[in-house]
Amino acid sequence: MKIHEYQAKQMLKRFGIEVPRGEVAFSPKDVGPIAARLGGRCVLKAQVHAGGRGKGGGIRTAADAEEAEAVALRMFGMNLVTPQTGPGGKKVRRLLVEEPLAIRREIYLGITLDRGPSVPVVMASAAGGVDIEETARRDPGAIRIEPIDPLLGLRPFQARRLAFGLGLKGEEVAQATRLMLALARAYEETDSSLAEINPLVVTERGDLVALDVKMNFDDSALFRHPEIRDLRDPGEEDPLEVEASAHGLNYVKLQGNVGCMVNGAGLAMATMDIIKLVGGEPANFLDVGGGATADQVAAAFRILQSDSSVRAVLINIFGGILRVDVLARGLVEAARRSAVKVPVVARLEGTNVEEGRCLLREAGLDWTLADGMLDAARRAVALAAGRAER
Repeated sequence: MKIHEYQAKQMLKRFGIEVPRGEVAFSPKDVGPIAARLGGRCVLKAQVHAGGRGKGGGIRTAADAEEAEAVALRMFGMNLVTPQTGPGGKKVRRLLVEEPLAIRREIYLGITLDRGPSVPVVMASAAGGVDIEETARRDPGAIRIEPIDPLLGLRPFQARRLAFGLGLKGEEVAQATRLMLALARAYEETDSSLAEINPLVVTERGDLVALDVKMNFDDSALFRHPEIRDLRDPGEEDPLEVEASAHGLNYVKLQGNVGCMVNGAGLAMATMDIIKLVGGEPANFLDVGGGATADQVAAAFRILQSDSSVRAVLINIFGGILRVDVLARGLVEAARRSAVKVPVVARLEGTNVEEGRCLLREAGLDWTLADGMLDAARRAVALAAGRAER
């Protein structure tokens, strides 16, 4: 789960990390009073779940409260397109109004999970700012990394080593050490999957301030953090993904035209791989789970058909926990409920597979029953492309 910048800053502030003074505005009329409280001069930052906002016009400055309100009128409701939003962009519904800072240096600092050794790592770079991804691609050595021991946590000597490696000196090193230890505590205690400060700035006064913050959280751990779960903004998420989560389905929208309905995350990944292998593009990742009900399958069909890019559906089911004949009855009932309007290819394997296939044939559905995953993928890709492969 992602949260907005202003929410992440409020969270890090509770852990003792300094952030700029600022307030969030939910309408243009809120901006003037906030700017006045900040002294007039301010920075207006669009709050969307995407980076690269500055290049897309989502970060602007104002000299006084009157100008701030005028700028806000142009920003609210704008469709902000950045490299991370995709061509569709995101609508701006909130603005963070902050005090401007006199910046001497920009640094990158982040913590995420390194899936190789299976431990969190602190990443730091003296080349902070908007082009950190390009820096990492062009010069990987510019990113310094320290692993975090799962039992001992980030140790002070590691934080100091990073601080010295960033070229910080004197009191800056002490500040950076405290800040890194605080960020590591925040990462662990909130069950984050990413805690990123970019940039972490050194001001002209020598203070270290988190100028921009991004935090993502492990969805599976949100039951432990209802206060974080309440920060979710469904308006920033794909509507189909929101609907899927309401039905207990794991769904991620992609850019292809072959809709996938699969039971099991590993099988879903393999299904997407084989679709690409035969020249197609999956339209989604959709895992209905090992014990999907007819209601869930019906919801899955509805979600797939709500995606206008889907030209064919590939159902790839392995009956292990749930018998294939039981699941086939659910598929028939769901298909009748949702009136499937695109070609469907089904590949069924597992316990009672022949009974399941028989149920689908006898139901009179205009579906294609495939022999194996490769056959299913080829047929689905051909149907999505408008070639008759039934």
